[in-house]
Amino acid sequence: MRCFLKICVLLFMVGFGCVAWAEITPTETLRPVLLELVSVLGSENLKGDERLVERRARIMSGIKKGFAFREMSKRILGKTWRNIDENQKKEFVALMTKLLENVYIGKLEGYDNQTLKFVAESTKGDRAQVTTLVSGKNIEVPVHYVMKKMKSGWMVYDINIEGVSLVGNYQQQFKSILRKEKFAGLIKVLKEKNESFQ
Repeated sequence: MRCFLKICVLLFMVGFGCVAWAEITPTETLRPVLLELVSVLGSENLKGDERLVERRARIMSGIKKGFAFREMSKRILGKTWRNIDENQKKEFVALMTKLLENVYIGKLEGYDNQTLKFVAESTKGDRAQVTTLVSGKNIEVPVHYVMKKMKSGWMVYDINIEGVSLVGNYQQQFKSILRKEKFAGLIKVLKEKNESFQ
């Protein structure tokens, strides 16, 4: 009986060790998300204004697998996030996600055969940063993806390009609006901004 128990404990420990060893890294989590994005952007079948809706849907479907828009929105709002109810949070996340689609995906749609390299990863506790290098037309731009380990795995909650944080940038933009017009005023601004892209 004792021998049997020892074998069970040993198998459990070995099994647990294998699970820990096989844990997916931040880079391994992010790589398929970004490669899918590059694939969609480079597809000749999805280019042109007439394919905009389909292209955007494909892009956002892929990005949502690796980007934590709720966490991103929470950090952008800062202390205001704690003072709004769940319905307001959901509305803000939806509007913020749409704004990022309109602004950032809109810029990416000018993609012209750039190459993407994964060059570094650093991890500390439940935070990580994955650095990529986007190259093309005699330029190289490092893009840092700041990630958090969540229940669903490693997720991006901020992007830093040439020293500019996406979250920090919007925090600054929204600070004066929140101070003068409160949360309702910010929601109005976001709705108007998204409508301007239509």
